[in-house]
Amino acid sequence: MRLIVHLSDLHFGRVDHSLVDPLIEAVWEVRPDLVAVSGDLTQRARTAQFIEARRFLDALPKPQIVVPGNHDVPLYNPLARFFLPLVKYRRYISENVEPFYGDDQIAVVGVNTARSLTIKNGRVNQRQLGCIRERLRDYSDAVTKIVVTHHPFDLPEGYREGSLVGRARIAMEALASCGIDMFLAGHLHVSHSGHTGERYRIAGYKALVISAGTALSVRRRKENNAFNVLRIDHPKVGLERYTWQSENARFVPSAAEYFEHRPDGWMRMTDKADELSRQI
Repeated sequence: MRLIVHLSDLHFGRVDHSLVDPLIEAVWEVRPDLVAVSGDLTQRARTAQFIEARRFLDALPKPQIVVPGNHDVPLYNPLARFFLPLVKYRRYISENVEPFYGDDQIAVVGVNTARSLTIKNGRVNQRQLGCIRERLRDYSDAVTKIVVTHHPFDLPEGYREGSLVGRARIAMEALASCGIDMFLAGHLHVSHSGHTGERYRIAGYKALVISAGTALSVRRRKENNAFNVLRIDHPKVGLERYTWQSENARFVPSAAEYFEHRPDGWMRMTDKADELSRQI
């Protein structure tokens, strides 16, 4: 089994500082095999904010998969935005904006969806899709294959399609062929889980799509600060959400869901939740 902590939308520069140490403590208590951070480490891509973010990442367990978000591209400096959009991210966070982690149970690819030409939205391109396929093609179906982006491939009810990552449909058709099991994202500051079957309708293929709320930002969207814990034991996955509980000043488990891989893809298991919770 592998445990992944999924954090998103840290937004250093607009964080609730009283949550930082409890979040670090909560992540260490989980004892994850991998920490995935799906973008927006800063609020306005300023040096001091990246330094804070770097200090936070250094306090978390390793290994880590970290990708940029749209807020990690300068907004008010046009020259930097269009010619050096991720220069500070590369300096303080990582030179590699599309990291990879693989072992005998999971293979995780980070993809940079942040772009200079959009303020809020993001996209993937054919080069990136080719890199994902190249990295994952030699892994067997027994290995859970995961893509981490900032912008999501699916949305909670009530959100417009414009919030999806750009070229999502083209990307999904390309990635279905290499058996991606799971897409992790953020951006919306809303916790969400589902599968790709309803939106994309690719025969014989349903991948999990999981978004994390904001872990630290004061810019909440009608839910408390939160992060995800994934317990992966292929062909089963448990998803547990940890939510900030102000009365106890700590992050606590607040909801759990269970999924299982079937011949036509991943499905939420409501009828066997108790059984799966004991197995994972």
